[in-house]
Amino acid sequence: MNLNNVFENNKKWIKDKLTADSNYFDKMGEGQNPELLYIGCSDSRVTAEDLMGLGPGEVFVHRNIANMVIGTDLNAMSVVEYAVVHLKVNHVVVCGHYGCGGVKAAMQSADLGVLNPWLRNIRDVFRIHKTELNAITDEEKKYERLVELNVEEQCVNLIKTAAVQKAYRDHGLKVHGWVFDIHTGELIDLKIDFEGILENIMEIYHLD
Repeated sequence: MNLNNVFENNKKWIKDKLTADSNYFDKMGEGQNPELLYIGCSDSRVTAEDLMGLGPGEVFVHRNIANMVIGTDLNAMSVVEYAVVHLKVNHVVVCGHYGCGGVKAAMQSADLGVLNPWLRNIRDVFRIHKTELNAITDEEKKYERLVELNVEEQCVNLIKTAAVQKAYRDHGLKVHGWVFDIHTGELIDLKIDFEGILENIMEIYHLD
C-alpha cells in the first residue's frame, strides 16, 4: 500500500463533500448527535458506516476483536457511558460477523499469547452454550452459531450495566443483536428475546 494515496484520497473526499454541500465541514464542526451506538469487530472487512449506509455524525462506533462488551474493559465501558449518558443514543447495536477470526481462534486450544485473556471471554460463551454447540456436527455451522451466541451474550453484558439500565428506564433505550454475513453482505437482526433471557438474572443485575 502506498500511503501517499491515502492523502490523495482524502483531498478527493474533501472536494466531493464540498461540491455536494459547501457548508459540509462547518456543519460537522458544530458537534455530533448520533442516534446509534455500534459495537462491532475490528475486522478490516467489516466497516460500520458502509454496511449500514450511514455517514459521518450518524453513528458512534466502538470496535474491538470479536465485538466484545467486557465489564472490566475501561475502553468499551467508557464508550458505552459516553454514548448512552452524554450523547443519549436511542439504540445500541452489538454486531458480530460470520468469518470472525477472533471467534474462530477462541474455538482452538492453541496458546495465542496476549490474546489468551481476551479470547477467554469468548470461550466462556462456548462453555455457557456448550450443550447446544456440541450438538452441531457441522463445524462451519457450529462456528457461525457461536458468532451469534457471542453477540447475544455481549448484548446481555450491555444490559447488565448501570448506564444502559438507566437509559432504558429514562428514555426507552433499545439494545439490538445483529450479525453481518460477510459472504453475502446481508445484515441480519437476530431478534433476540432479551426479556426472556434476562428474566432469571435480573434479580441480581437489576438496578432500582
